[in-house]
Amino acid sequence: MLDKILRGIISLIGLILGIGLVVGLKTLEIIGLSNKGWLSLMTYLGTSIFFGIIFFILAPNIMNGGRRLVQFVERELQKFPAYDIVIGSIGLIIGLVIAYLLSQPFYNLEISYLGVVVSIVLYAIFGYLGIKISTRNREDFLNTVMGLRRTQGKGKSKGDYKSCPKILDTSVIIDGRIADICKTGFIEGPLIIPEFVLEELQHIADSSDALKRNRGRRGLDILNKIQKELDIEVIIHDEDFDDIKEVDSKLLKLTQLLKGKVITNDYNLNKVAEVQNIDVLNINELANAVKPVVLPGEEMAVQVIKDGKESGQGLAYLDDGTMIVVESGKRYIGKTIDVLVTSVLQTSAGRMIFAKPKTIVDRAI
Repeated sequence: MLDKILRGIISLIGLILGIGLVVGLKTLEIIGLSNKGWLSLMTYLGTSIFFGIIFFILAPNIMNGGRRLVQFVERELQKFPAYDIVIGSIGLIIGLVIAYLLSQPFYNLEISYLGVVVSIVLYAIFGYLGIKISTRNREDFLNTVMGLRRTQGKGKSKGDYKSCPKILDTSVIIDGRIADICKTGFIEGPLIIPEFVLEELQHIADSSDALKRNRGRRGLDILNKIQKELDIEVIIHDEDFDDIKEVDSKLLKLTQLLKGKVITNDYNLNKVAEVQNIDVLNINELANAVKPVVLPGEEMAVQVIKDGKESGQGLAYLDDGTMIVVESGKRYIGKTIDVLVTSVLQTSAGRMIFAKPKTIVDRAI
């Protein structure tokens, strides 16, 4: 039904175009017709019917071409983030307004077609510049808007401010502890999950390597858990930086754009972010921070599990995974003994405790 209506409209456009063509030719005095008489009437009717029939026959091709054009435009628009389209539209409107104002004086010169030609050129140039400049400098535009919001919100109380966005990287999603941390309420939303991180997770989940495949699927399960089970805002961000290949570089760029913080457990990403003055929330550092504090001189009971790197050393572990290096502890492998803490070494990778068996210390005393 809709195709028949469209075909009728296209045929009507053909009829009108035929009449318009005769009127145009008559105005330009290319053909000579009197305003009255059968010849004039037949010329109008014949031309309009001729064009109407042509457009009626070509209507299916015109409709198919229109559909293909619409699909092409939709595909192209899907490649750009929504706010790029909005900013580009605003830039286009501003450019067209400037072109309109600049073209008006040329119409007053009373030179044939000068105003029309200059208007077309100005509209094309400033429309193009409006789109290009606004999208290319979108970060400055967003920063300006965010600055205005901050200025308007100066009189608000602290409770009225929203938390800054937290951007998750691939490693912290696969790690899984982020879901438990969010559940405790220590991290407030919104949590930003970039689409390029989702794509990387999908590639890992589709890997031929069983270990990688399991890690990728675990990451996707953690995301589903955060979205469905936890009361926290999760946003899938579609910004992608085509000129940047590395996922970590894209992540840092997006963090700068959103004025947010990266949540990660990747040591190298942590260091690169610090160099670029980007705030980082490292869950390994959080885990180390909440471990029980152990001071030199304290006693504890540990089970020596295996021998250490150096000769005679034994290794034990606390419940939270902290490694204890027991000097001269190799002989106690498989036994639970009392040890005396001698020193504690804190590194970015974790905490390491050095201790001696209490029996050796007592003997020395």
